[in-house]
Amino acid sequence: MKKKFKKNKNKNQTSFYFEDYLETNKKNKILKKTNNFQDRMYLLFFFFFSLILIFSIKIINISLNKKNIYNVEKQSTKFSLLRRDITDRNGVIISRNINTYHASIDPRLIKDKKSFLIKLRLNFPELPIEDIKSKLEKKKYFRIKKRINQAEKEKFWSLGEKAIKFEPFQARMYTHGNLFSHVIGQVDYDNYGISGIEKYFDRELKDKDLIDEPLKLTLDSNIQYIINKEMNNAIKTFNATGAGALLMNVNNGEILSLVSLPNFNINHRNDIKEKKYLNKITKGVYELGSIFKTFTVALALEHELVDTDTVVQNIPRKIRCSVHEITDMKDHPKNLSVEDILVRSSNVGSVILAKKIGEEKYRDFIHQTKLTKNPDIELEEVGIPHQLSWNRCKLETISFGHGITTTPLQATTLYASMSNGGYLISPSLIKNRKKKETNKIISNHTSEKLRKILRKVVSSENGTASLADKEGYFVGGKTGTAESYGDKKNRINTFISIFPTNEPNYTLFVMLENPKINKNLIYNYRGVKTKAPYNTSGWNSVYVAGKIIEKIGPILAINNEEFTSQHVVEKFN
Repeated sequence: MKKKFKKNKNKNQTSFYFEDYLETNKKNKILKKTNNFQDRMYLLFFFFFSLILIFSIKIINISLNKKNIYNVEKQSTKFSLLRRDITDRNGVIISRNINTYHASIDPRLIKDKKSFLIKLRLNFPELPIEDIKSKLEKKKYFRIKKRINQAEKEKFWSLGEKAIKFEPFQARMYTHGNLFSHVIGQVDYDNYGISGIEKYFDRELKDKDLIDEPLKLTLDSNIQYIINKEMNNAIKTFNATGAGALLMNVNNGEILSLVSLPNFNINHRNDIKEKKYLNKITKGVYELGSIFKTFTVALALEHELVDTDTVVQNIPRKIRCSVHEITDMKDHPKNLSVEDILVRSSNVGSVILAKKIGEEKYRDFIHQTKLTKNPDIELEEVGIPHQLSWNRCKLETISFGHGITTTPLQATTLYASMSNGGYLISPSLIKNRKKKETNKIISNHTSEKLRKILRKVVSSENGTASLADKEGYFVGGKTGTAESYGDKKNRINTFISIFPTNEPNYTLFVMLENPKINKNLIYNYRGVKTKAPYNTSGWNSVYVAGKIIEKIGPILAINNEEFTSQHVVEKFN
């Protein structure tokens, strides 16, 4: 019995130890589970903390970098210029490439075509909805609108249609719209120049080695704006069909402004074929009338055939040459000095001077100045003066500007040369262009005499350009009545001025096409209030030129005190 009890006791003892082990193991498992739970909690906490951190960084990044996302597809942000910028003389942007888009449609992504078309009709009434509907049926990808602006892009995106895609491409943007339309020109959809500066310098503008260096023009945006505005006002004031103006530096040929009206917005890629839109300054070919009398007087003085105070006596009322009868528009004294012939603008007096000069000398002058050749300018849009045939009476008619054609650009350039001491210059639209060698066409002495006479055309009682006499600017110039070659009904009233005449810096050409008398316009004519008695350039083109000079003078750093020294007053009185 004891053994059995002992055995039992041993069993109990064994059982006791076994139970103690299970309890300990259970406690360890509970402890292990607790530790695993804590690890998972830490892991989850770290995971959620990381997500919160990532989203926070993303939100901050998006808020600091404002980007408009218009499509789910990836769009390239790389922008490599295809053409150089074009700027004015002061660095103001005139032409620049920008990243823009075409709006296209993928019909396969449209769920409700009827709803889609309704949205388009409501938001874009100008779109051809029926044509779009027909294209949707074909289920082929197509463009719905080319060259959309930012506002249009946002409007398309707001429709919430995945079918609308935006195709990025580079477009040429002209910051001043129509202000430089006749100079800058345009590019096509492939960024190739098709007119103006864009075409003339197409290769240079696409040169990758110069892509970061803008092409700088001689034009001044501020002056261009003022002159363009005044010329538009002149068209309204005198009910003209067109107008043109050119401002040039007489010493280096730099063109500060070139305006031809009507103009057009070069941001709109429209075919401009109407004749009224041609560049009247470089491509228009005209008989420029009385402004040629300045050249006749200059040649007579240069060859020492006469002096400014030489009196031409017994000038007839009319001169007959073959079947032509040459007369003056109004009566003049029988005896006129050479100076007075130009101041009063006498046709008959100019014919008498031309006969003294002779055909050979006049022909050499026209050949040397290239008046009847193509203009030399950085544009392809240039006029071709008609071939000059020296037949009977040609010398007589050329002396007062009839029977010979040229462009306003060439005539203005020659006036610049006449006033700058006689140096023949080349006009230019490009800043810091390499200067060509200059030739002398008249002496400094003749140039100075001529400037004094041109000043009296404006300042004297008998002059034809008194309305351009603005105090402090010492304006000189010559009026003219012109005809468009091949269209005798197209009347052109012109005025070419130089200022200041004591030391010329600028020449300004102003032209009005088919102007009419403004019966309501009151002029301040030499201190007297009056209306225009004639439809001549002295009562319209000269008036406009005076207004322009007053406004651009301060920009050109010619203020009213600069030229009022006693020396200047004595010199030109």
